[in-house]
Amino acid sequence: MLSLAKNTNLLVAFLLELGVLASVGYWGFVVGQSWPVKLLLGLGGPALFIAVWAVFGAANGAVIPLTGLARAALEIFWFGGGAAALIMAGRLTPGIIFAAVYVINAALRLLWNQ
Repeated sequence: MLSLAKNTNLLVAFLLELGVLASVGYWGFVVGQSWPVKLLLGLGGPALFIAVWAVFGAANGAVIPLTGLARAALEIFWFGGGAAALIMAGRLTPGIIFAAVYVINAALRLLWNQ
């Protein structure tokens, strides 16, 4: 039963990663004033987040994998950025829920050494 919970927690972590990209993209398309700006923010924002994650955060392929406090700071920036993007796009409740799910997920990953 515990292995199912651990695997589910890893799935939630992956879905949160995708959620960050969706949240940042949503933010860009909502806050942009014109279509060129909407496209720049809505596509460029997630592209920037992808680049940062690929270089520092990807579990099996990071160019410069971070550990310890640096990894914690990256995750706070990454997942906090997703929550903040939702909040700045006017979606307060989903932003708060996103942040809460991340905190629970991170706590369980620490507890289970994931």
